[in-house]
Amino acid sequence: MLKELLHVGLGSVVVVKEKIEEELKVLQEKGKINSTDARSFIESITKKGEEEDERVKAKIKEMLKEAIEELGVATKKDLEDLKSKLS
Repeated sequence: MLKELLHVGLGSVVVVKEKIEEELKVLQEKGKINSTDARSFIESITKKGEEEDERVKAKIKEMLKEAIEELGVATKKDLEDLKSKLS
């Protein structure tokens, strides 16, 4: 479910990026912005999007760890440790 949520979020980002690129192309055609500025803007938006994506992933991971600890759910490592003790 988490992966699906992230995929939906990333899909939205792609759609927004495409819309921005389309609008910048229109502005270029009208002579309101040059291609260098448009490319620079797209690169800047892409970089910020990637940074935000990493920040969101880290926050989700942190929240999941906290929830697992609060619920007392055994982790994969916990089960492996138990298995090695029983062997």
